Amino acid sequence: MAPRMDEDPARLVPEVAEVSAALFKVTGNGSVPRSTISLVQLRAGQIVGSTYLTVLHTGFLRKAGASEEQITSVASWQDSPYFSAAERAALALVEAVLQPSAQGERVPDALYAEVAGHYEPKALATLMFAIGQVNFFVPVALVAKPVPGRPFTAPWK
Repeated sequence: MAPRMDEDPARLVPEVAEVSAALFKVTGNGSVPRSTISLVQLRAGQIVGSTYLTVLHTGFLRKAGASEEQITSVASWQDSPYFSAAERAALALVEAVLQPSAQGERVPDALYAEVAGHYEPKALATLMFAIGQVNFFVPVALVAKPVPGRPFTAPWK
């Protein structure tokens, strides 16, 4: 298997490194557990249908100590016993942001209130930026198609 693009897009546009580094710094600010960030980003990868992102964030979850039961039930988190109330709120938020709503507003006031009930303002902002971070990389994952399972720093080799 080879990536669709021969060259790493970040090497072609090196200015993106500053943006990428800033996003990693923001999501790693400690206000939200790293495992929760990875759960949200794994769910985002599942929603957009990116094997690269799902494999990447599954690996991050394993490194963070998440159980196999929790990792494998992210796609069906609504009826899984492996998530805390705060993690459920974060997963509901990423789904609301990424999926159209038949009821109108994607993130209704009730969902916002639920998430805000579990996360302080800085943590809530961090969750929003974590969703933005993974979405920043979605076009790269879907268009350039880095090879799943290769090290995060070397998906183009």
